[in-house]
Amino acid sequence: MLTAVPGARLAAAMARKPVLPAADALRAMADAQDCLMLRVTPNAGADTLTIADGIVQVRVTATPEAGKANAAVLALLAKALGVPKSALSIVRGETGRDKRVRLPPR
Repeated sequence: MLTAVPGARLAAAMARKPVLPAADALRAMADAQDCLMLRVTPNAGADTLTIADGIVQVRVTATPEAGKANAAVLALLAKALGVPKSALSIVRGETGRDKRVRLPPR
């Protein structure tokens, strides 16, 4: 039997936290300049960050207008790496789906 849950608690209970790969696995994908190549999909159904077939795939619910998707990508990646968002920067691909992001030194 289901019990009634107030609206705010119900929304929080239904919100999904993204499952993120380990920071070490992401850093292992970085090149010699501490840059990580990403394949980004905006307007996704949920925020996810996965490693599949040697590619870091990022799906964000944000729309690709006014830099919203880029900000969401950096926020998700920062969370996975355990670093502040300001420590990451997009080196290449501001307006494209393929992005190169500089990571902070270890």
